[in-house]
Order: sequence, then structure tokens, then C-alpha cells
Amino acid sequence: MARFPKNFLWGGAIAANQAEGAYNEDGRGLVQTDVTTGGNVHTPRYTTYIGKDGKPGKVPSMGHTGKIPEGAEFAILDDYHYPNHQAVDFYHRYKEDIKLFAEMGYSVFRLSISWARIFPNGDDLEPNQAGLDFYRSVFEECRKYGIEPLVSIWHFDTPLSLESRYGGWTNRKLVDFYVRYAETIFKEYKGLVKYWITFNEINNTIMFLDLFDEDLTDADYQEAYQHLHHQFLASAKAVALGHEIDANYQFGNMICGITFYPGSSDPSDILENLHKWEQNIYYCSDVQAKGRYGSYAKRLWKEHNVVLEMAEDDLEILAKGKVDMYTFSYYMSTVVTTHAVEDKVYGNFSIGAKNPYLTYSEWGWAQDPTGLQYYLEKIYDRYEIPIMIVENGLGALDTVEEDGAIHDQYRIDYHRAHINAMADAIADGVDLIAYTTWGCIDIVSAGTGEMRKRYGFIYVDMDDEGKGTLARTPKDSFYWYQKVIASNGEDVE
Repeated sequence: MARFPKNFLWGGAIAANQAEGAYNEDGRGLVQTDVTTGGNVHTPRYTTYIGKDGKPGKVPSMGHTGKIPEGAEFAILDDYHYPNHQAVDFYHRYKEDIKLFAEMGYSVFRLSISWARIFPNGDDLEPNQAGLDFYRSVFEECRKYGIEPLVSIWHFDTPLSLESRYGGWTNRKLVDFYVRYAETIFKEYKGLVKYWITFNEINNTIMFLDLFDEDLTDADYQEAYQHLHHQFLASAKAVALGHEIDANYQFGNMICGITFYPGSSDPSDILENLHKWEQNIYYCSDVQAKGRYGSYAKRLWKEHNVVLEMAEDDLEILAKGKVDMYTFSYYMSTVVTTHAVEDKVYGNFSIGAKNPYLTYSEWGWAQDPTGLQYYLEKIYDRYEIPIMIVENGLGALDTVEEDGAIHDQYRIDYHRAHINAMADAIADGVDLIAYTTWGCIDIVSAGTGEMRKRYGFIYVDMDDEGKGTLARTPKDSFYWYQKVIASNGEDVE
């Protein structure tokens, strides 16, 4: 029997703010990554601002999360490098890039629309025509090659004006602004786009709570859970509206998928691990896929005295806006324990004990394809809706040889192992329908802002300081993935 279904979708993924560049062209408004500096594995990225005293300043940022002091204004400062300003210039080179994706054999290409290209301030009454035209051209280019666009509506890029003037997603007004934006693109791209994702890695808001727990107050938890409630409402309303506009539209949530393992057979570790799944994974996906908060949500709220502000019909809205498919990113697993450990690892906005049975990347991310199979089987058993893996990849240092070749066997090995794990999960009954690697072409790292942390099958000549020709060069993995796709996952050697 074939390892993958006949109509399985193979492709790759990027995000607007990490790939497009052209941050101030054709009427686009600013987003937080535009005021976020570069960093590396040892030095954080910073969000920059001008204080109310008129002096410049910066605060540590996870790429799109820095909170500036009260009274300050987000600002681009002369003394810093902002890698997302140019990124890899997909905005001007998308035809070249999509042609390369077609050469690999893609049947699906995941990308995001920059909200600030469509509504520069987020609350504009009329959309920016240049932004609408750009994405129409991108989708038409995909269709020319028979590639299905898979479109994220929001990928960490709330228009900066909404952050400054309304306080971001803690303000319920953003729900209506988002729905207006979603309605605009649903109508504009009807017939060009079928698959939509409402919010990228929506559970990262909770993951951040784990990262900084010791420094947080109950007010921080209140803000985070309220923020999420508003995003759940926006997602549900968009799904319901999208189904009205086009019955063929298929909507997915998008979860930062991390497999959690108990650190020992100590019952305290087993229970702590269950609670970690509930908090970091199920809390968001239950609302979006089941249409309701899980019973454990009351425990999570009570732990930090959270009282959600809800309107009378909010729960009804959530129930009517369930997604059609479960989509998630997967890079790593982590270990949960109640015991003191010396060796901790950090990766993809999570923290945990080091697993002695696994190897780790240069950025401390566990390489665990079995964890992907486990996650797929666990999630499908819980929701029983089609699943897409919409991010999976290895960030690594690539070397360009004297002849211009890039031999990235380590990336091939990583993807081969994860594709085999996918095949095993399908054999065990999981309805997996798509796989889009992250990223199909080198892009700016969200967490560190680096270019040297490369994921792509296509090398982009650009360094961490923004210097380079931006020339595109297929790596060895390009030709390997081409073979994988041509064989529908049968030939992965």
C-alpha cells in the first residue's frame, strides 16, 4: 500500500513579515517586527521606541512581543539593524521564488497575508488597493503552476497602529477590525484560495507565560487569557463568515505543536505533564476545534485569579465557529518534571529538561521524529478532523562551497525521519492531508532575527547584517525534496 494518500499536498511555508521585505512600500503600514532588531542565540532581539521623555530605548523581544514603557512610542532608530525591513525580498521576487517551488513539485504553498498591507492602520474604512493587487498576483502565480495557496490571515503581524492606539488584542475592538479584514480578503480571493488559517501559533501567548513565569503577576495572566479570548472570537467569527461567503472554504487553527513527555514515572511528573498538555496545547485547540473551553480551563484561570470578560453570546459564537481542520507546527519535544534539573533547554518559545535519548540542534531544539508521530496520533484521536503539518524544519548553518553548492545532508536526514514518522501515523489511521516544510526558502528567523539560522531548500545570499546579493541557489535538499514529492513520499532516500 502507498504510504501517503493519492491527493496528499506537499509544499513549503513562509510568513509575510519574515520573507516579503518592502516594509514601507505601496501603502503598507508598520507591524511590530518593523521595530524589532536582529539578535542571535545568545543576544535577544529588541523592540525599539522613543520614551515620553524623548529619549530612545529598547526592550527585549521574542521577535514580536516586546512591551514598551507606558507613554513611549514604537520607533525605528538609526543605530539598529532591522532584518525584517528587507527580509529576503519576496515582495519583488515572488515570481522567481514560486517558479522554484514549482520546480520542486509543490502542490501547496503556505504563506501569510500582511494585515498592514490590506489595512495599513488596521481600522481603516477602505482597504489598500496596492496590497490587494499584490496578493492577487501572488495567488495567480501559484495557480499558474497548479499550486494551492494555504493562507494565514494573521502571522504575528497586527498593524502597529492597533497596538499603539488600542492596546492590541486585550481590546475587544480588534475582533471587529480583524473580521472586517478577513471579510475583505475572503471576498477578494474567492476562487483563488481555498485553505485558510486564522491565527498562527495562537498558543504562543500561553507558551510565553511558561518562559517568564517567575517574573509575572496575576495581571499578566489576566491580560494573556483575555487577549486569547478575543482572538478566539475573531477566529470563530471569521470561520462562520468565510463559510457563508464560500462553502468550499476550509479553515484551520494553527498550534505551536510541542510534544511533552513526563520526566519520570513519578505520579507528580505524570500529572504535571497532563496539565502541560492542557495548558499549552489543548486550551487553544479545544476552543477552536471543539468550540468550547475545556473543563480544566477553570483550574487554569483560578490559579492566577483570572476572570474573563465575556459578552452573553460569546460562547455561542465560539460554538458556531469551529475549524474544519487542525494545523500545527512541529519542530521538537520537551520534558516536563517537578524535580530540580540542571540541564535545561530552550526552543520555539518553550523550556524544559534535556532529554538524554535525543540529539539537539545548534539552537538547542530537540530532534524527535517519533514525537511527531506521537503528536499526530494523540491529536487525531482527540479531534478526528483532517490534519495539516504546516511547519517543520531544521534551522542550521549552511556552507557555500567553492563551486557554489550547498551540501545540507543534515537537513535531508531531518526531513526524511519526520516524513517516515508521518507515514507511520497515517498507517495508524491519522487523516493527515498536507505537509509544508518551514521555510521552503531561507528567511529571517522569527526568534533570533538571524539569516544564518537557515531552514530553506533554497539558499538566499544574505547575512545577519543584511548584506548580500539576495541570489537564490537550490541546495542539495531541493533536489531531494523534488524526488520525494515526485514519488508521493515513497522515495525518501
